[in-house]
Amino acid sequence: RACNPPVGNLATGRTPVTSTTCGQNSTELFCFYPEQSLLHPVSPGCGQPRCTKCNINQPDNSHLPADMTDDFFANPVSWWQSAQGVHREEIRLDFETEFYLTHVIAVFKSPRPAAMVLERSQDYGQTWRPYKYFSVNCTATFGLQDDLIEEGSMCTSRYSDAVPCTRGEVIYRALSPANKIEDPYSPEAQDLLKLTNLRLLLLKRQECPCHGSALVEKPQRFAHYAIYDLIIRGSCFCNGHAEECELANRTGVMENMVHGKCVCRHNTAGDHCEKCAPLYNDQPWKPGDGKTGAPNECRKCRCHNHAESCHFDLSVWLASGKRSGGVCDSCQHNTEGHRCQRCKPGFYRDRGKPLSSPDVCKPCACQPMGSANTTFSSSWRCHPRTGFCYCKPGVAGPNCDRCLVGYWGFGESGCRPCDCARDCDQHTGTCFNGEPFFNIPIGGRIPDLIQTPSNESEEEWKWNDHEQGFSALRHPEKCVCKEKVLGSVSDFCQMKYAYVIKARILSAHDKGTHAEVVVKVKKVLKSGKVKIARSNRSIYPESWTNRGCTCPILNPGTDYLIAGQEDSRTGKLLVNMNSLVKPWKAHLGKQVSDILRTGCK
Repeated sequence: RACNPPVGNLATGRTPVTSTTCGQNSTELFCFYPEQSLLHPVSPGCGQPRCTKCNINQPDNSHLPADMTDDFFANPVSWWQSAQGVHREEIRLDFETEFYLTHVIAVFKSPRPAAMVLERSQDYGQTWRPYKYFSVNCTATFGLQDDLIEEGSMCTSRYSDAVPCTRGEVIYRALSPANKIEDPYSPEAQDLLKLTNLRLLLLKRQECPCHGSALVEKPQRFAHYAIYDLIIRGSCFCNGHAEECELANRTGVMENMVHGKCVCRHNTAGDHCEKCAPLYNDQPWKPGDGKTGAPNECRKCRCHNHAESCHFDLSVWLASGKRSGGVCDSCQHNTEGHRCQRCKPGFYRDRGKPLSSPDVCKPCACQPMGSANTTFSSSWRCHPRTGFCYCKPGVAGPNCDRCLVGYWGFGESGCRPCDCARDCDQHTGTCFNGEPFFNIPIGGRIPDLIQTPSNESEEEWKWNDHEQGFSALRHPEKCVCKEKVLGSVSDFCQMKYAYVIKARILSAHDKGTHAEVVVKVKKVLKSGKVKIARSNRSIYPESWTNRGCTCPILNPGTDYLIAGQEDSRTGKLLVNMNSLVKPWKAHLGKQVSDILRTGCK
């Protein structure tokens, strides 16, 4: 819910600044009428005035500005008094930060002024605006209508009578029937209630009616302003996101003092909860709603524990349909992206760890000489999802650190094809004349190759690393496959393909017992029991040769039309020599679409 800090006396613990104070240069004599003799004003029984002295250096005779804001219960007869003879006096209270005002009460010891103005500043005294004008005659003094006649007027005569001559009050209420505010945190409410400084301009003195006929004392000894208490009710300003406040920019502390720094809730921050906390900027900051009670909490950015702060980006917010606008700052743990959701170039994601793990991104372990510099993205050293390195022509291994079977001369340009019908020495290129020749039938499976000759180590056929597989940026000079052609409509329909897709080949991997090709599905022309989405997925060639070839040939970076069977039990899409695999052409896609729509019934 929206929060509201308690209301207290903002003047408590803070000392006003005044233009003058009695006895600031020397001892002054002043006179006043005791309040108990004025129960029946303007009568012969005003009684005798009392006279005494004022000197700011004598504690028993000083009447300082701080006496206006002391505890009026503990010190009911302490007051501030101006110098004698002044007509214009200023009383100013400067706050260390922004507060909300509810009302002001000034209890005068002298007769109330015939004219005064209550003003506030919202910019630490740079500019001032009036809250209320007070005058015995609003029209004559300020050119304004009296609010006793016209409700809502900026001027009132209600608190300007000389009687009572002492303990007369001046009251201002920020929220009155004329100033109706439904939401106390709306811009309109802030414009009215928020302040950094408050001042009273006392513009015209008036005498007590008791001064009538024969004055024993000199009139100038009554010519001063005096105030018992200045009470400024209000609260710290927290935009509806806090219900308690603490000390702000001050060392002095006093009991019951209203502090100005909010103890923020709702994932907000700042002295006035005017912004979201560093990691909570996924939507625009809003004040609490004082009308409905909605807290309007700040929402946490999805940075997966890889950032300590985020910022709100309007373009990201609009692009998401106003659902999420947070952009993570300074992603750690080798991550990047708006949400620190991917690994930086040169690192890849460890699928065995959650995305929030500090070790989720592992450095690529690519052999510099065997790795390709120009890949799908020039900054990638290895695939950011799998960690497989991008190899130069003829190079194999998870880290691109050896030649493919049938290649030799590992170096800056990769490996060269052997000039032999069979394999050759990887260092010299010399043909192995005595090497047995593997006759791999079309559609031959990997188990056909497991019987390795006794003079070769098993390492020739398996990877040393725990991560099996290798980059399939292959040059298919040595890959020869008999491929299926698109014949007649009846031939195509007789194959009863379970799926037909347009897909881009991303990479291929030797898993030891089978091959796996990662593709990006771009279009689904037909699907069977296995659901196919337009996203990255694997297909499984059933033919895989010792040259690192798939049959049919699937070259990374190329778009293909692929029609094949499925294994509904395992959810796999299969590719074999009966599959139709053709480089994608628009007319070919239209031809197959037409066959699927009309031909196969």
